[in-house]
Amino acid sequence: MDISQNYNNLKVKSIGIDTYHENIIYMREDCHICRSEGYTALTRVVVSAKGKSIVATLNAVYSELIHHDEAGLSKEAMKRLNVNDGEEINISHLHHIESMSMVRAKIYGNELDENSYYEILSDIVAGRYSNIELSAFVSVCADDNLSINEIISLTKAMINTGQKLTWDTDIVLDKHCAGGLPGNRTSPIVVSIVAAAGLTIPKTSSKAITSPAGTANCMEVMTRVDLSIDEMSRLEKLPRFVH
Repeated sequence: MDISQNYNNLKVKSIGIDTYHENIIYMREDCHICRSEGYTALTRVVVSAKGKSIVATLNAVYSELIHHDEAGLSKEAMKRLNVNDGEEINISHLHHIESMSMVRAKIYGNELDENSYYEILSDIVAGRYSNIELSAFVSVCADDNLSINEIISLTKAMINTGQKLTWDTDIVLDKHCAGGLPGNRTSPIVVSIVAAAGLTIPKTSSKAITSPAGTANCMEVMTRVDLSIDEMSRLEKLPRFVH
């Protein structure tokens, strides 16, 4: 047994805190791991269990909410690690993120190549970027800051690092939307008409930023909009009834 690895283990305590999509770990600031490893509030750490790992932000606890041999996890973190109350997790340092040097290069006005965007997107998908680091990357890509080659490279990186669906049809259609605009009801109408004609038109839409009136907001009144990849695949295989 690796003694150092076992020393960095704590038991999970489910404390029922919803942090939306954020991975948060709650540890006592005076527990043996925080004291020996120098972890403080907002430290980014790697949390591992059952062969899975996530990057989580540490929130320091100064009360009896959790004990010295325990660590609380947000609901999202527990879901991603697939752990239950009382199971062990391992906490380790997050190593330096090499792709952040590429983000800094872009901030200083340099043009990035295809491999750079792949490295950046790979780290983002793996959850290694904090919200601040994500904001820096999104900001530096905005306001016409990307060349045509960079737009192509970024698009390829998004495809190659994301989950893919293959539709068993010769033609797959799409209806472009700016996304999240309140009051714009074009997408549900157009997509419904095209789908009713027997054509394949998978559509992703977002909720509105400024009010609960985006495409996804409106559609979830009538049906589920939070389908998983497997659920979308099964829907594609259902028979179509064209009138």
